[in-house]
This record gives sequence, structure tokens and C-alpha cells, in this order.
Amino acid sequence: MRNLMIKAIFFDIDGTLVSMKTRKITDTVIEALHKAQKNGIKLFISSGRPPMQLSLLDDSFNAFPWDGYVMFNGQCCMGADREPFYEKTMPVEALEKLVPWLKETADFCCTFHEKTYSYDLKFNQRTYNYLSSIGKTERMTPIDDPVRALTHPTYMICPYIPEEMDAEFVAHAPGLKSARWTPDFADIIPADGGKDVGIQKMLDRFGISREESMAFGDGGNDITMLEYAAIGVAMGNANERVKSHADYITDECEQDGIVTALKHFKLID
Repeated sequence: MRNLMIKAIFFDIDGTLVSMKTRKITDTVIEALHKAQKNGIKLFISSGRPPMQLSLLDDSFNAFPWDGYVMFNGQCCMGADREPFYEKTMPVEALEKLVPWLKETADFCCTFHEKTYSYDLKFNQRTYNYLSSIGKTERMTPIDDPVRALTHPTYMICPYIPEEMDAEFVAHAPGLKSARWTPDFADIIPADGGKDVGIQKMLDRFGISREESMAFGDGGNDITMLEYAAIGVAMGNANERVKSHADYITDECEQDGIVTALKHFKLID
């Protein structure tokens, strides 16, 4: 008998839906997602990616009829048509303190994300190493002056710094916090934001309760949504810290862990 309690499922992209090795979703996972939707379950994306990066994903991802998208780690929620219905940008007061410090002292790359434009403070070897790890070697964003952030709505900042520098970074940006999912860089977002907030906005829009939700993730920025959802599922490739916040640990992304969990909770046959 199918589990009738779960009406909405939220999926992280990188390392959860999409393999970090192949950069694709397997056909087996796509088939399972279609089955879940046929069973009346709403399926949503919940990612740290900017919306404009969705087009970089493969055809199987973009052809799937997602019911909505939680992007920028919860700072932008979009319907199936990818039109935003909720947006939260960084407080200008925080940026007024952060930007001068960056311009004066930063020796690291720092990517500023607006809705349709992203730019770097500079480009360095650490950034190049990360891009190489995901199959890219060219710079993806232009170099621009971060003073721009004071007059253009900014949703997220990604400094390419080691985790031990996160506290120093946010100390220069009161009202912001780190939502890190990779050793290569941090996702800096509003202190009162996060994937849990974005999920709440999406559930409210569809009239679905928190108790009827499930979330899948593998990174540190997924912890708040794993805790918020009634059932939080950590991928087998997640680290131990992330797994400790989950209700269930499934197989790795490359082993179709999403399918394993959907069957375990009797959401599909």
C-alpha cells in the first residue's frame, strides 16, 4: 500500500539528483520520479544554484515537469513556469560593511549572484580547480566591481575560501550566514534565509503541510531542509554530519539512492 502521508518531495540537485561524476540523472531515477508524480506527489527542486544555471543541466532534468523550484538556497521560489513568487535578497546594510572589506583585503575569488547576472571579484587557482572538478576550465562569470551589490539586488555570495574562514567572512557581514556544501566555497545568504524557509514558502503556496513533506540532500546546505521536512533523507554519499540530521540514509546518488528511498517509504512500487 502506498504511503498517503507524503504529498511533496524536495530534491537537492548536485550529488543528490545529479551525479557529481557523470553530471546526469539516471533513467531509473527519472522513471521513478514520473511514478511518484503519477501517484499525486508534487516534486520540487531545492538547490543552492542560481536559477540561470538550470539551463546548464542536461535535457533529462530540464524536460522533467517539476512542480516548482527553490533556488539560491531558499532565497528565490519559482513555480513550474520558473517565474518567481517569493524572493529574498541580501540586506544592503550587510553589504555596505562587507564590500569595503573585500575590496581592501580579499585575495580570494568571490562570486556575487543576482537573478540574471553573476560576476567575480577575481579569478584564482582555487576557482580553476573547482571548475576543473566539474568538467569546466573556462571562467564562467566576468570580473566586476562588488560595489555593484550596493545598488543591484544580490541573492547569494560564494567566496572561494576554506571552511575555517567562514566565521571571519560573516563577521564582516552582520545579517548574513554561511550555508556550505563543498570544501571549495561557501554559499553566503541572509541569516534568516535557507532551504527550510524556501520549502515553507512553497508548501504554503500549494496548501501542503510540513508533516506531508520529504526532502533529499547530501550537502551541508541541505541540513535545514532535512530537519524541516517530516522525513529527511540523506544520500549515501553525504558526509557524517549531514547524515546525523537525517531520518533515513539511502544509497549513494550513483546507486540510484532516490529510487531506494522512494520504494522504502512506499511512495512508488
